[in-house]
Amino acid sequence: MFKKITMVLLLGLIAVFFCNAGGKSEKAEVPEASGAEADTSYAFGVWIGSELAEIKQLGIAFDYDALTMGLKDILEGQNPKLTLEEASSKIQAVYAAAMAKKAEENNLKEQQFLAENGKKAGILTTVSGLQYEVISEGAGASPVPSDRVLVNYEGALIDGTVFDSSYTSGEPVEFGLSDVIPGWTEGLQLMKEGGSYRLFIPSDLAYGEQGAGGFIPPYATLIFKVELISIVK
Repeated sequence: MFKKITMVLLLGLIAVFFCNAGGKSEKAEVPEASGAEADTSYAFGVWIGSELAEIKQLGIAFDYDALTMGLKDILEGQNPKLTLEEASSKIQAVYAAAMAKKAEENNLKEQQFLAENGKKAGILTTVSGLQYEVISEGAGASPVPSDRVLVNYEGALIDGTVFDSSYTSGEPVEFGLSDVIPGWTEGLQLMKEGGSYRLFIPSDLAYGEQGAGGFIPPYATLIFKVELISIVK
């Protein structure tokens, strides 16, 4: 999400990135090598482009000519049309509005997904709204909230984006059942050791309207494939 970078640095780096774009939105060619200054400038461009990628996904558009003008006004000592305080206030307002719109869209997508998913064969829904699918039943004991468990898992968004996986790290994870999001606490108690479930966790049993860590957006239903290896004694 939007990082609190000093406004001068933010505006400057953005404009450096777009100066060679000539107001065009298509992919620019890498500039020919012309010394350390060009190399450094291009490096800043790559960096700020990466920083702004998530913001662009919120639907915030840029007028590249105006962006470049703001940079030049600051660097060449001209009187900018906005003070840094005014610029900061404007950016914050636009960002907040974009976030609110995105959250509303995500909320609608979540409701539609859960409504359709709940109708599918093999999908069960608890009183809390947690949905789950039994991949394979285990034969051991079921954990209680005070237990610690050892699990393998993969977490994804409803669009299929994987945001976390113990399979990638190469080893299972141990945690207290009361130390995780409510959807995990409830879902693991439905399982038996040796079992494998797919959990569809609504946002109100996960990270809610705030999201988490820049990779889980607001109102995100989380889909976890979970293998309950054992209850840790």
